[in-house]
Formats: sequence, structure tokens, C-alpha cells
Amino acid sequence: MDPTNANTALASAFAEELARGGVRLAVVSPGSRSTPLAVALWRQPQIEVSVIVDERSAGFFALGAAQACKEPVALLCTSGTALVNYHPAVCEADESAIPLLVLSADRPPELRGIGAGQTIDQIKVFGSSVRWFCEVGTHAADDDGLLHYRSVACRALAAARGETRPGPVHLNLPWREPLAPVPVDGAVTATDPLALEGRESRPLTAVTRIDLEPSAFLLDEVAGHIGDAISGVIIAGRQLDPELREPLAHLARVSGFPVLADPTSQLRCGPHDRSHVIAAYDLLLRDEHFARSVVPELVLRFGEMPTSKPLRAWLAASGADEIAIDPYGGWNEPSRRAAAILRADPTELASGWAARLEGLEGRERPLPDRWTEAEAAAQAALDEAFASGGAITEPALHRALGEAHRDGDLVYTASSMPIRDQETFLAASDADALFLSNRGANGIDGLVSSGIGAAHASGRPTTIVTGDLGLLHDIGGLAALREVETPVRIVVIDNDGGGIFHFLPQESALDSEEFEALLGTPRGVDAAKAAALFDLPHRQLSSLAELPDALGNATTLIEVKTNRQTNVAVHRQLTQRVHAALSEL
Repeated sequence: MDPTNANTALASAFAEELARGGVRLAVVSPGSRSTPLAVALWRQPQIEVSVIVDERSAGFFALGAAQACKEPVALLCTSGTALVNYHPAVCEADESAIPLLVLSADRPPELRGIGAGQTIDQIKVFGSSVRWFCEVGTHAADDDGLLHYRSVACRALAAARGETRPGPVHLNLPWREPLAPVPVDGAVTATDPLALEGRESRPLTAVTRIDLEPSAFLLDEVAGHIGDAISGVIIAGRQLDPELREPLAHLARVSGFPVLADPTSQLRCGPHDRSHVIAAYDLLLRDEHFARSVVPELVLRFGEMPTSKPLRAWLAASGADEIAIDPYGGWNEPSRRAAAILRADPTELASGWAARLEGLEGRERPLPDRWTEAEAAAQAALDEAFASGGAITEPALHRALGEAHRDGDLVYTASSMPIRDQETFLAASDADALFLSNRGANGIDGLVSSGIGAAHASGRPTTIVTGDLGLLHDIGGLAALREVETPVRIVVIDNDGGGIFHFLPQESALDSEEFEALLGTPRGVDAAKAAALFDLPHRQLSSLAELPDALGNATTLIEVKTNRQTNVAVHRQLTQRVHAALSEL
């Protein structure tokens, strides 16, 4: 605790509790009003401080870092409109259950609503998007004041980590002068050692996590349903825990259920047994005959519902009983047909069910031939199509990126077309990579900053995949690369506009001029000039054979030119190839 003045005492006690509670990274955007807490965080040995000038970029940097390390990251700004620039990242953190600790400096109450500079109403500015809001208040550095600041820090971390659902927390901290750490005699009057020092090597108040261990009844009951099911399927959607791989692979083997694995489930790629993994489900389920031939009786869903529209339509039409596993208190159930949502640890559930099924069956069930043959045929058809070469296409790029991923890599993929093409065309592999995305609110803004934050927090070589409009939205985020030592490869798919809109009814409903003006939105983004602005190496690919070398080991902006006018036709041709292969089975 820094006794220089009341502000330094309160701020340093607060920062001390954050460090003892496990915070290791704080992202700070500069400002005068936030000086007491910025200095306290900077001087706290256990907390690393990254300074990001642009608050919107800082918010997403912290979001990506928190998603990669799965621990709360502190985010500090000054008073006024600086705070509302965090709002997009706060919304994503809310929807994706990412722990963020938003700390906003503010004017004291007597300076609000009277025309004082850089002052807005910051009370509950994020509405229902935060797990907890607290107006921390103005306090003397006495026993009550210091204990209050320490206690608020402990409670904020507990709320961010999840009770039960992780997410953002907002603390509004008003400060009176002096904002600088200048000595004020007699400002600290506390005498209680607990207020002055807290508890040695631990938080003032430790909070236990909610026990998510499944009951024996739950394990027995659902294992019985799995064993009785004539046909079933495991849906693996976005989730962050690689430890789920082996238990879920084991469950798939003993149940005979295929695993329809989105890349962000961490199940499609990795060193685990992938014998039951189906990667081409989006293309396969577009074939009506195939979709009708594999209707399940039971669906087990781990993680969020994948993006694939054919998958969602197939599930809705199947009439299958769906059991969704969601330990974090959310309601990610867009089908509105789930028979049950289980609030229990996914790894424990998968392990427990697999063990009971082995006891019931005494053997492993083979994966139905219809799934294995279809997956093999689809992947062979895609391999043949991509081997033919020609101009670079977006599906071929995602296939090539998948082949280039290496153990330890982190892949951060933008919403809109990139995440959909990754889901559809990325083949299963043994690459032990971590796949992340901002699929809570599904915005393309802040993607560059999110990926750079994830690279910084994880130390993993990182590949960011975005479009030209995504780069334009977050071009200032490139400045955050100065905070990162690990290689960051930013792959920009430049189709000069919004390629996803060509897949929607608007393209045929509007004339071409209207469509281009309102949805196509060509902006002529020059990726090379963007790279030059931040002294970043730039490389434009002329063929996908150059991709592995371009990824290399150095931070680089890699530009990939594609044609959005022909992109729809390319997707349709690939779908037709896969369906032709299915017809021969």
C-alpha cells in the first residue's frame, strides 16, 4: 500500500488485491483522471501493463487476451467518452462469457452534471451487459475506505470469473485531486493491519468456484439414454478447453456417435483420436438425401451451437432429443428444442458417460458407415478440386491455412465469411492449435486487436484471419503489435467489400448499383499502405504455394486477393463436387 496520499493508498490497495486474486495483465488507455489507478497497476510487480492509446482497440485487445488465457484482464480508461469506446468489446465479452474487469475513472459527484470537462453519465453505462456494476465511491484512506477497495476488487474478480456465468464487470472509480502521486501529510489514517496490508499472499476474501461435478444420477440417467439410442450424434461447438478432446473422443468411440466438430470446439484438430470426427458436415447436410439418411434419435451438444445453417436446419427437422451441456449459466439454445440443458463440467460428463457405456456394452461401437464413407468422399472431392490450382479462392485459402497450422499456434478468425469458410473447408488434422473467434455478438470490429491481445497473453505464434473490411474497421489496432513479441501473421482476404452479402437474398432483390452501394461497399483498402503506416512487413500472395513461407516465423501482413463476384459460384461448384461424390456411394 502506497501511503503518499489518499488516492495512492486506495488505488494501490485495490491493485494489490487484483494481483493477489490472479490478475496478471492490465490494459491501460492514457488519461489524467485515471492516473491514481494507472500508476498503481504499473507499479504492481505481479501485473503486466500494456498501454493501448485507442480505447476501442484496447477493449478488444483485453478481450482477446482474456479469451486466450481464460482469466480476467483489467481494462482501465479515463473519464468521459473514453469509456463508451469499450462497449463493443463488453458486448462480445458478455455474449461469449469472457471475464473482463472494466475500470473507469470518473469525476467525483460534485463535478457531474454542471458542465465540467470530460464528464458524462458513466453509471451503469453498459446496462445488462455486465455481470456486476459498482460505483466504488469516494472514500478516505481510513480503515473502512481501504477495506472497501480491497473487498470490491475481490468481489469483482469473483463476478467476472462467473457466478455461474463469466463475463465483464464494470467498476466506476471517481477520484478527487490530487491525481498525481504527490505527498499529502496525514492523508492516510488507517491503522488496522488488515486494511493497510490485506492478507499476506492471498486475497482479502477468497471465493470458491461453484462445484460443477455431475451427480451419479445424472451420469447414470443420460448414459442409459445414450446406450438405448439407435442413432445419435455429438455436436461440438465453440469452447476453449482442449482437455475435453480425449474424453469426448472416448465417448464417441463407445457410443458409436459421430462428432460434428466446429474448429473452435478444439475437437476438429489436435493430437487426440479423431476417428469419429466429421469435418465436412456443412457440405454433407446440404445434400437432402444424405441428411435424411442420417437422422439422429439423440443429440449431445458440447459448446455453443455451430454457425452452419444446414446443420441447424437438419437438427430442427430431425425431431431428435437434444441434450445441451452448458456449465456456465447461459442459454445458448437457438433451436428452442433442447430436452435438457446440463449445468455440469463437460469433461466430467463425457468421461463419466463413456465409463458407464463401456460397462454396459463391454465394447466399442463402430461409427456408422454412412458417416465415415461420406466424410472420406467429401474430403477426397475437396482435395481434388483444390489440387487443380488456378486463381486463389477463399475456400482454397482456408484449406491451405489448415495445412499450414502447427502445434502451439493460435488462430483467431473473423466473423462473416472467414469463420464460415473455416467451418466448411478446414480439414481435420493433428495440429495442436487453439482456434478462437468473436462469435458472441458476431461483429467484425476489433478482430485485429483481439488477435493481437490473444497473442500477447498466450505467447503463441498467432494467425489472424480477416477480410479487407475487417482490417478497415480495426486498422488502428495494428499499433498494438508493439506490445507483442511473439509472431503475429495477419491474413487479409481482400475481395474489396462485403463478400457474405452475395450469398443473401438481397443480391437478387436489389439492382447492382444499389447492392454495391449499400452492401457490396467496395472501399479500395490498400493493405500495403496500411502495413507501411505501422512499419509492418507486407506480402501479397500470387499463389497459395507461397503461403507456408509467408507465414514463416515473423510478424507480417499477408494480403490475399480474391474475387467476391465469383465467390458464390466457387462455393456452389465445391458443393456440387461433394454431392456428386456422395451419389456414387
